[in-house]
Amino acid sequence: MLSSTRCAMKAAADEAGPGPRQVTIMANGIAVRSSSLLAYGFLGLPLAFAAMPLYLMLPDWYARMYGIPLALIGLLLLVTRLGDALVDPLIGLWIERVRARADSYRVPVCVALPLLAAGFIGLFHPPSWALAMLPAWACLMLVITNLGFSTATIAWQSWGAAAGGSAAHRARVSAVREIFSIGGVLLATALPSAGGMPLVSGSLVLLLVLAAVLLAYVPNQQTQASAGFSAAIGTRPAASMLSCWTDTRFRRLLVIFALNGIASALPASLLLFFVRDSLKLESQAPVFLAIYFLAAACAMPAWVKAVARFGLVRAWLAGMMLAVCSFAWVMLLPGAAPGTAYAGFALVCAVSGVAVGADLALPAALLAGVIRRSGGEGRKEGRKEGRQEGPYFGAWNLVVKLNLALAAGASLPLLQLAGYQPGAGHVAALTLMYGLAPCVMKLCAAALLWRWRTHLETT
Repeated sequence: MLSSTRCAMKAAADEAGPGPRQVTIMANGIAVRSSSLLAYGFLGLPLAFAAMPLYLMLPDWYARMYGIPLALIGLLLLVTRLGDALVDPLIGLWIERVRARADSYRVPVCVALPLLAAGFIGLFHPPSWALAMLPAWACLMLVITNLGFSTATIAWQSWGAAAGGSAAHRARVSAVREIFSIGGVLLATALPSAGGMPLVSGSLVLLLVLAAVLLAYVPNQQTQASAGFSAAIGTRPAASMLSCWTDTRFRRLLVIFALNGIASALPASLLLFFVRDSLKLESQAPVFLAIYFLAAACAMPAWVKAVARFGLVRAWLAGMMLAVCSFAWVMLLPGAAPGTAYAGFALVCAVSGVAVGADLALPAALLAGVIRRSGGEGRKEGRKEGRQEGPYFGAWNLVVKLNLALAAGASLPLLQLAGYQPGAGHVAALTLMYGLAPCVMKLCAAALLWRWRTHLETT
């Protein structure tokens, strides 16, 4: 960690004298105070606050409140999430074009936030006349919500990746994002039981407005290299959109990220079903979620320190193996006494929450390093495109959405085919889908990460 970036950080802090401590220096030489980093990270709170109902509560909500069959819910989520995923690379290109003109990622973020708010409210508060065609209405609202969510997320992540810096610094930026995101998840877990979905929707609007205001205090990250790429995409949009896929390191990282992401998305999609029907502890679901995400937030600084000592790849690999070790015996809990099931699953949530801290903070830091190396090699070879944060994160988020789409779109119909119905029998299939499949996929991801470690690790 005694890098040139850290030395520059110390020099900037010494020159500044008394006052807020400088926490980083961006790749373009702009010193950013801790308050600016926090203002940047705060957007993670409303984004995660919105994602919690969308990805965890929506299937169970529509099944219980409106009686929609699980297979239809799974198909609806599969179609909309696949469509959302496929447009993410195009969104990344559009963001780079806007950034080239406005000299900021702030503009696409602020355009996206009203779409997110409007779609979310329409999805969870359908008007009475829409109930007669609820699946079609839900599909439309999901499209609007996903468009706003994806645009805001890709622009926000690209903004952070443009900061550059050492591996530990990139992990720190990702950790700040994810700590705020965990705060949003915890808030979204508590509010439905306190005031129902009207309170959730109203709070989301207020949080989005506050996030937009705070972004005014975040410095722009327009660099000469990224400006050259932004100009290039105007004349060669198709080639620019595909350029990230020619990067071998990116493709390998994406394969690992996809396997690991499905391993995480599968139990997330089935959590409420598992807690209610396999463990018979429905009322304790908010407690389990709080334990899980609080453990992840508390572990985040430790993972950043682990990166400084062991590197990004080894730290992430340790997180994967910890997740497998903590989750492997979850299948023994169904049928246990209520007290045993509660204590056992609470422990699973705590340890796997510590492990997921690595999944939240480290892959994006690895991606930022891949982007930096790609830009540096492009400039060495005389290419004009330089760094390409928008398209890279567009492709990255495509995989995130595919993970979520496959997790819900495949697991829910398969469970119905196996005879499982919410609140009914055949919980053995649910338990296997929830506990065994994620461990197998995460082990595959860990094996590939170790095999390709020398290609992915950066300083």
